[in-house]
Amino acid sequence: MKKLIFFAVLITIAIAARAQESILVTAGWLKEHINDPDLVILQIGYLKLDYEKEHIAGSQFLWPGWLAPDSPEGSFNAPDPAAATELLQKMGISGNSRVVLCHVRNEVSVAARMFLTLEDLGLKGRVFWLNGGLDAWKKEGNPVTDKVTVAKRGNFKAKLADLLVDKVYVQKAMQASNQVIVDARMQKYYDGSEPTGLPRDGHIPGARNIPYPDMIDEANMFKPTAKLQEYFTPVADKDKELVAYCFIGQTASVVYMAGRILGYKMKLYDGSLQEWTRIAELPMEVTKKEQ
Repeated sequence: MKKLIFFAVLITIAIAARAQESILVTAGWLKEHINDPDLVILQIGYLKLDYEKEHIAGSQFLWPGWLAPDSPEGSFNAPDPAAATELLQKMGISGNSRVVLCHVRNEVSVAARMFLTLEDLGLKGRVFWLNGGLDAWKKEGNPVTDKVTVAKRGNFKAKLADLLVDKVYVQKAMQASNQVIVDARMQKYYDGSEPTGLPRDGHIPGARNIPYPDMIDEANMFKPTAKLQEYFTPVADKDKELVAYCFIGQTASVVYMAGRILGYKMKLYDGSLQEWTRIAELPMEVTKKEQ
C-alpha cells in the first residue's frame, strides 16, 4: 500500500512539473531532441516559398489560413475541428506528439495565433515555441534543407478547449471580478488618439493595455520572463483570467502566449474589434486626456 501511495505521489509531482514546463524551447534544446520519435516540427509562414527555400530537416509547412480561415463573418476564424483533425494527422501529429512551432523572420503574431489554435484544438501542454524561430536556429550554426519529408500519418483527434471566446463571453467578463479584459494593441490605438479605420476608435470599457510589440525583442524572441512580468503585474494577479483582444484576433495571440509563459489563465476574443466596433450596442471608450 505504501508503495502505491509513493508511486501516486511521484505521478502527481510529474504531472505538476509537466504543467509548469515552459512553452518556450531553445535552438539547443531542439537540436538535442530533433530525433525524438514523438517530435513534430511545424514551420509557419505566410508563403510556402520560404519553406521551400529552407527549413529544419523533417519539419512540415503550416500555412495559417488552414487553421485560421477568413470568412464573411470575420478574419482569422476558428477552424472546423474535423478539417483540423485531418490536416494535423497528415502532418504526423498524434495524441502523444510534442509539437514545436518555428516562425520565419518577424512573422511572430501569425505563428502565435497558430500556437493558440493548436492549444484550443486539444494540444495544450504538448505544443511548444522555438524562441527566435528559424533565424535563431541558423544563428547557432544549425543546418537547414530544402528537402521535404513526407510525414507518417498521426492519430490526433481535435477536442476543443474553448480558449477562443465570443462577444457574449466578453460582455460577461466585463462584469466579473475574476476576469480582466486586455487590449493587445499599441497604446495610441487603445487610447483612441489615432484613427484605426474601424467604425469606432478607442477600447472596450474597463480593458487594460498590454501592447503586443512589447512582448518581443529585436531578435523576434520573447523577452525574459521577468521583463514580461513587468507588463502583466499592473494588470492582474495570476488568480485572474485574462481575455485578450486586438483588431482581428491575430496580434493578441502574442499577449496570449506571453501570459501562458508567465502562467496566467488566458483566453482570446476571436472577433475582436473587427466585430465589436460594428455592433452599435456594444460600448467603446477613449482615454480622456489630462487638461
